[in-house]
Amino acid sequence: MRILLLALLLVDSALLAAGELMFQPLYLGAVPAPIGTLAVLLTMPWLVRSAALVAPTPGVAGSPVLIWLLVVGVLGLGGPGGDVLLPATWQSLLLVVAGLGAGLLTLRRVLDAGYADRAADGGASR
Repeated sequence: MRILLLALLLVDSALLAAGELMFQPLYLGAVPAPIGTLAVLLTMPWLVRSAALVAPTPGVAGSPVLIWLLVVGVLGLGGPGGDVLLPATWQSLLLVVAGLGAGLLTLRRVLDAGYADRAADGGASR
């Protein structure tokens, strides 16, 4: 059951990455509105914490960040039909920095909490 849950979280991560890429270059009139950045700041911590509930190891907890980065890289730089969904603009940089920052910061907090729990248990493995 845990493998199925992790697989679902990784599919969620990939689909969210694709959606965030599409919403990133939106404009409200003449003002850029990077909706993808807001979405990644809300969803990436949830994905990492949910993956850590499956197994509090660095590989499992960090897997949504890796999948997100892979999908953003593949679709953003060599998108479908040769379209580039991640042009060289500040909005694109903001999306990548926000996604990696939110994911890695949450991963660090989750792992620190997991290691603190194991230290409190006397180092016993689960």
